[in-house]
Amino acid sequence: MTERLLPIADSHVDEALGQALHAFADELYPICRSITGNGVRQTLALINRRIPLETHEVPSGTQAFDWTIPREWNIRDAWIRDRHGNKIVDFRKHNLSVLNYSVPMSATMTLAELKPHLYSLPDQPEAIPYRTSYHQEAWGFCLPHRQLMALDEGPYEVVIDSTLEPGHLTYGECLLPGEVSDEVLVSCHVCHPSLSDDNLSGIVVATELARYLATVPHRFSYRFLFVPGTIGSIAWLARNEAAAQRIRHGVVLTCVGDAASFTYKRSRRGAADIDLAFEQVLRHLPAPGDLVDFSPYGYDERQYCSPGFNLAVGCLMRGVHGEFPEYHTSNDNPGFLKPHSLAETVSVLQQVFEVLEHNATLRNTKPFCEPQLGKRGLYRTTGGTGPNSENMAMLWLLNQCDGSQSLLDVARRSGLAFRTVVRAAQALAQAQLLVPVG
Repeated sequence: MTERLLPIADSHVDEALGQALHAFADELYPICRSITGNGVRQTLALINRRIPLETHEVPSGTQAFDWTIPREWNIRDAWIRDRHGNKIVDFRKHNLSVLNYSVPMSATMTLAELKPHLYSLPDQPEAIPYRTSYHQEAWGFCLPHRQLMALDEGPYEVVIDSTLEPGHLTYGECLLPGEVSDEVLVSCHVCHPSLSDDNLSGIVVATELARYLATVPHRFSYRFLFVPGTIGSIAWLARNEAAAQRIRHGVVLTCVGDAASFTYKRSRRGAADIDLAFEQVLRHLPAPGDLVDFSPYGYDERQYCSPGFNLAVGCLMRGVHGEFPEYHTSNDNPGFLKPHSLAETVSVLQQVFEVLEHNATLRNTKPFCEPQLGKRGLYRTTGGTGPNSENMAMLWLLNQCDGSQSLLDVARRSGLAFRTVVRAAQALAQAQLLVPVG
């Protein structure tokens, strides 16, 4: 077994790192992002200050499988002004206030004319909802329901200073070559405006993981994608069908900075190594995470797992999209994002990568009855009590390693932590009781 892989170390949550990641999310928060436009470019430029990022521009009108890259949207300002000259809705104060992808508008109208273009949340009267209209031309404003109910009959001045014209879709890519060309994919979406958990949390965690991996040896190559949701992953797959075939394991990151426990959504394959690795790591957390089966609704995992590609890509979340009240509202703000949660997510993903990197299939060189571990200094010399966890791991390994079972298989069947199994395997390999297969 090689020692040139990611280090095996005791897991811990780096609170200082959590504060740094939260500060990075704060820096990104004011930017108005969408599936195209300068907000994405500004975001990628800030990521590029931390990791080497290659930026790609895909022209509007480009065909990507059954989809077409849309026109580029940018916005400078927008407001609704009442008859007294007061801006009662102001894009400059919160960029969720405008229906994302709104076409330009300048008019004076009554409340009756304006109301079909207003969006609110009656069950959350103080929150601004996040709404979009990417693929059908429309305009609109989002505001607290309490404010909507207080509006008089008008008239109102309505202005949206935006552009929707031929341009580009922009995404970022960071490839960290390893000892082999087989890849681990980490993907997150960069299209949401001022929403912290969904998905500044995914952006800052992915950036930190890329920074970390650039400093340590690794067997796999790691590809990080910062893409606009849905259309961005579709564009990347359409332009990189050959590269996609090198992806052996992958994860989409979203909503990974709130205080909820972890939820991992399995890949379409259901029992790929990435699914088993998350199962192994989440099972041994102080607050064990949940695992849910794949469904074709969610984030970009549904593109990577589409039947033509069927990549082994799952999705890691804390709060599950649509199941917490802050989701897609102005309450998903920097205060909702927890530094400890961000740092813990980094730790969990590092542990998952360690599983993938250290997993191997081994063979017992002395398969006829148990080899004597004591004379090799691998077993305590005083009998009468049960084995400790490392000795138990050795017994499991010697029993299971017939050339068909991986270390991950052994950890899963034994219920032992993967790190315990790896350390035991390294000791047995040093004693020449286990050898790699292939």
